[in-house]
Amino acid sequence: MQSLTVIKIGGNIVDDESSLQAFLDTYASIEGPKVLVHGGGKLATRMATQLGIETQMVNGRRITDEAMLPIAVMVYAGLINKQITAQLQSRGCDAIGISGADAKLIQSHKRPTEPIDYGYVGDFKASDVNVVRLKQLVEIGLSPVFSAITADKEGQLLNTNADTIASNLAVALATEYKVALIYCFERKGVLQDINNEDSVISTINRENFTQLKEQGVIADGMLPKIENALAAIDQGVDKVCIKKAEDLLEAEAGTTIQR
Repeated sequence: MQSLTVIKIGGNIVDDESSLQAFLDTYASIEGPKVLVHGGGKLATRMATQLGIETQMVNGRRITDEAMLPIAVMVYAGLINKQITAQLQSRGCDAIGISGADAKLIQSHKRPTEPIDYGYVGDFKASDVNVVRLKQLVEIGLSPVFSAITADKEGQLLNTNADTIASNLAVALATEYKVALIYCFERKGVLQDINNEDSVISTINRENFTQLKEQGVIADGMLPKIENALAAIDQGVDKVCIKKAEDLLEAEAGTTIQR
């Protein structure tokens, strides 16, 4: 079975021009089929502020109301996505910038309004990915670059968690490829001590994840990332790793998620 790499970069990399450029240099050098998923960074918040639109957050997650949705779509699927795509093309990587709405690649549904109404936010499962169409893009040599925008069956655009997109794409593609899923962010991995960059936890499985969660070592935004990673491993993804973007090509770097 052919290998394929799914890589997700977070907003902190997107926000930092030098970090982003260094990452794109490395990503373009990766051989073989690959898919990139990117977060949105803080640009949508800055643009909303300039337009006098209040940004609402609950538990670190953005409320995408009727006023915020057009900004999220313009920034995530528009400016950021096309900038990354163009930069990869300039590096010889034949990238194609897309969203889940394109070619019905991801069909999501609006998140229920209870217990919290997140507005126009989408959720989906790996079975909602159009693997046949996505594989066609990969097989002709294109490298898909996914923004965090999807659509439901009625054509409603929805803001969607980029970690979830990466995880579900990896699971869906694992039926056709030997998939490695890599989450790249600004730290060396999952840290035992948030103030010590060298306290990387080398391996996480369901048993020590429960312990680390109870101890408060894994909390906040890292929780859904680990949960998505564990779900991906359970559903056939060959390897999942969380690491610093600069260490992308270092095989032993970061935190590896195991069954």
